[in-house]
Amino acid sequence: MNQPHADERSRIRAAMDRLLAGQHTSSNGSLTVVALAAEAGVHRMALQKRHADLKEEFYARVRTETHQTPEVERRLRKEVVRLKQALKDSRTAEAESRRRAEQMALAAAVLILRQPDGPQQPLPDNVVPIRPPVG
Repeated sequence: MNQPHADERSRIRAAMDRLLAGQHTSSNGSLTVVALAAEAGVHRMALQKRHADLKEEFYARVRTETHQTPEVERRLRKEVVRLKQALKDSRTAEAESRRRAEQMALAAAVLILRQPDGPQQPLPDNVVPIRPPVG
């Protein structure tokens, strides 16, 4: 590993220690990757891409040392709950649409298959004839 990357890694580890000890110096002190990058003086994407192992190490330490769930994980869990509800609502709406389509298809079949010269039976209240009754 080249020297600039090794220097970044040591700054990131020192920033982890400061954040977890509650002694932040150049960030808002939150236990997030954004605060870790600011505290270490590295670009957030460098932390996300080049030092992804340190990002995971940071989150593991947040879980074990502070007994907290990282903010990113809480946000993702909330999003999963929201998406599951949206999927449930979508499936309910789809089932209702299918039920209505089946009702309309049955009503259309009844109207199409009625014999024009057969005995006229009264239509149910919820059926509107396409053609006026003959006779």
